[in-house]
Amino acid sequence: MTIQLEQFRAGQFEKGYEYRFFLPTNINDEWIWQNPQVNALLEKAAIKLGELNSFARLVPNIDLFIQLHVTKEAVVSSRIEGTQTNMQQAVLSEAEISPEHRNDWREVQNYIEALNQAITTLQTLPLSSRLLKETHAILLSNVRGEHKLPGEFRISQNWIGGNSLSDATFIPPHHQYVNDLMSDLERFLHNDDVHVPALIRVAIAHYQFETIHPFLDGNGRIGRLLITLFLVNAGILDKPLLYLSSYFEKNKGLYYDNLMRVRTHSDMLQWLKYFLVGIEQTASLAVHTLSEILKLKARLEKELQQSFGRRNASAQLLLNSLFEQPATSVEDASRICDLSYKAANDLIGLMSKHEILHEVTGQTRNRVFVFAPYLDIFDN
Repeated sequence: MTIQLEQFRAGQFEKGYEYRFFLPTNINDEWIWQNPQVNALLEKAAIKLGELNSFARLVPNIDLFIQLHVTKEAVVSSRIEGTQTNMQQAVLSEAEISPEHRNDWREVQNYIEALNQAITTLQTLPLSSRLLKETHAILLSNVRGEHKLPGEFRISQNWIGGNSLSDATFIPPHHQYVNDLMSDLERFLHNDDVHVPALIRVAIAHYQFETIHPFLDGNGRIGRLLITLFLVNAGILDKPLLYLSSYFEKNKGLYYDNLMRVRTHSDMLQWLKYFLVGIEQTASLAVHTLSEILKLKARLEKELQQSFGRRNASAQLLLNSLFEQPATSVEDASRICDLSYKAANDLIGLMSKHEILHEVTGQTRNRVFVFAPYLDIFDN
């Protein structure tokens, strides 16, 4: 059987106990469409994604820069769910975070760990329900949601919006259907017998995952992470450099409306167009970000060479470290550069004078410095 996009039926509402839930149609099938705009948007998105991948291959020490991409994704994806941590806070240690912000900070750190672990696990385990469960367990470890079955699909009904099933905006399928629906989604991701372009495949899969809502908590973050994991797993991206959370967050209402419209009007066409535009725009932004990082690195290396005299070698060592971990202290600098405390303090002072480092604690002791120009690229 083939699914004709324009005639697709997304599912139906079924009666539960005193509520109605949505049961989505299985997606593991051949998909075809008549609308030429889908092909045009698909081509544009694929070209931009190819540009990003090619550009990333040319960047020396690309792994130095990936961690801040991951950090930004963790900050933005968690912010969609209501956390308040910003980029500057995210690169600090827990001891440097005020007590009232530590829960939000931990959620962001869990996301970073979950994403990094998932990318590593992809080398030995394909993108699957098992991998998503393992990632989910890390995401909800010792944070809000830790009692909502971390690492397990739900065994009770959940809902989206509202305070209860009675006033919910959307009620996903009954938990008895979750395993079968997720098995269908997993088969669709890896089905070589259907000729569905990868970007169409992951767009449909993301919609389906968010509709199934297989976990009691954390579905939004895992669903957005699914996109990046698929692109890496399929070999479309060599490195995890593309994240759609910023695109979705820019107009959250539009994101949720487009997902909901598939469920209420079976309008998968509109969702695909929205998603493909997001891939194109986000890939272009990622290329721009990498380009700005390279310009910053070249400018600062030249500045250190010209202005730091005998401290140049130590400054270059610290600079390289800052691209990987953009927060430091005098003690860190002393260890990284193999300097005495006084020499490290002088080096930090000089880099602060050149506005490479910015002190964030306002204290005279136990000071912490962030690599402000680098963080600014991601904040913008």
